[in-house]
Amino acid sequence: MDSDTGKPKKKTKQKQSGNSVNVRWIATISITSFFLSVLMSYTSKRALESVGNIVAFVILFAFIALGILFDIIGVASTVATEKRFHSMAARRVKGAKQAIWIARNAEKVGSFCNDVVGDISGIISGATSAVIITRLTQDGTDMRSVILSLIITGCVSSLTIGGKAIGKTFAISHSEDIVFLTGRVLSVLPWKK
Repeated sequence: MDSDTGKPKKKTKQKQSGNSVNVRWIATISITSFFLSVLMSYTSKRALESVGNIVAFVILFAFIALGILFDIIGVASTVATEKRFHSMAARRVKGAKQAIWIARNAEKVGSFCNDVVGDISGIISGATSAVIITRLTQDGTDMRSVILSLIITGCVSSLTIGGKAIGKTFAISHSEDIVFLTGRVLSVLPWKK
């Protein structure tokens, strides 16, 4: 009852907050992260067992590049708007529908690309560099091992951070092109929304 009028109070619908937690999405992304991390780690470990140092460095750089690439896609998805893609979808341009989906689901796409693939790539590249350091320093002196370890760790960090910094700038200025290209790739994959 309203104390001023004596009439029963009307129930007002509380608007759902835009900041509400999507438990289903969090569970899905967490489970996906686990399996993707295990798969990438296993693949890296198996690949490193049977290759020489040069190929090991190529694998390391591939994981760094993967992290940078997905960081670019994640940033571009949060910046791009879907307006341009609607006319393309009306003309049945391949990849336009997927680009609209990416732009509409920027939070999820960004989370997957930046947090899942990007972070896992960073972890795997760190583990890969540790394997390379161990290989290169097996017969070395303590001082040589320390110096080599510092150099490789520094190079991996600077390549990752510098690459992502350049990638972010590129992603912001070419967001719609990147989202469209990603949509084109998704359009040829057996991908379901």
